[in-house]
Amino acid sequence: MGRKLKWGILGTAEIARIAVIPAIQQSERGEVLGIASRDTNKAADAAREFDIPKSYGSYEELLADPEIGAVYIPLPNHLHEEWTIRAAEAGKHVLCEKPSSLSSAGTSRMIEACKSAGVIFAEAFMYRYHPKHRRIKEIIHSGEIGDIRGIHCTFTFNNADQADNVRFNKSMGGGSLYDVGVYPISAARMYLNREPEAVTVHALFSPEHDNVDMMASGLLEFPGGVNLTFDCGMWAANRSNMEILGSKGTIAMPKMFGWERTSVVPQIFVHVGSVTREERLKGFNSFELQADAFAEAVLDGVPLPYEPEDAVNNMKVIDACIESARSRKRVEIGSE
Repeated sequence: MGRKLKWGILGTAEIARIAVIPAIQQSERGEVLGIASRDTNKAADAAREFDIPKSYGSYEELLADPEIGAVYIPLPNHLHEEWTIRAAEAGKHVLCEKPSSLSSAGTSRMIEACKSAGVIFAEAFMYRYHPKHRRIKEIIHSGEIGDIRGIHCTFTFNNADQADNVRFNKSMGGGSLYDVGVYPISAARMYLNREPEAVTVHALFSPEHDNVDMMASGLLEFPGGVNLTFDCGMWAANRSNMEILGSKGTIAMPKMFGWERTSVVPQIFVHVGSVTREERLKGFNSFELQADAFAEAVLDGVPLPYEPEDAVNNMKVIDACIESARSRKRVEIGSE
């Protein structure tokens, strides 16, 4: 099994409590050694709840602990850049929640700080570590569905009645594009292995929610006439679907970004002509797979499947999507 990576958690956000902390604790190569909050009592309560040995009343205290090897950052979006850089300067490896920051320029600064400090940086797109995506790539590359003509993806949920939710605070990086739009965009880039050239996005900006985009629908133009059409939202029925359209058939994933637990069997549907094939893979916890992959990168030097620059490229698209939604215009994405 080898050594274990000792983690510190910067904050007590819901995603950390319900998903990431339990996953690290269940992983083969990870151990949660400490958790920090600006509220000493909240940190202590979380430490007791999850049987974490150490708690800290500030993020600075956690970063100063020499026993902590890596940090997971689930803070509000506008704090990702600052605390990634401060963690890197403290010599800690960084797994940062998506979106990596509020701009591609901010993400570039984060990655440069990590490289300068000699630490590993990864954006926490947990879904990408599930083996079903490797299988989908195999089907695509086999030519079974022909040439890819387009991708359609949805990711919506409804928590619009949570008035104090940070997702509805514009200055803190709220909005559906930052929160869930990043997923279809990263997935399309992953499957197509190329970058989009332009975007057009229409959004619902809600005065009730600090004028963040509560719903957005978009078109991403990829080279060769291939496109991604997507919608994302925080004020709509729950959906998380993806369809890859080929010249001969389709691949459908009805639970594209689901938080798979070991009891869940993800499904892939391949339609070619009049024949539909259903493929079932063993259930995995994607958060656990992510934790082990990160630990292997830190402890054993095993390369992560996605370079840090992937986060910059994803943010370039998000930057363009937000600009398009606010200007109501098509926006081209520069190569620089």
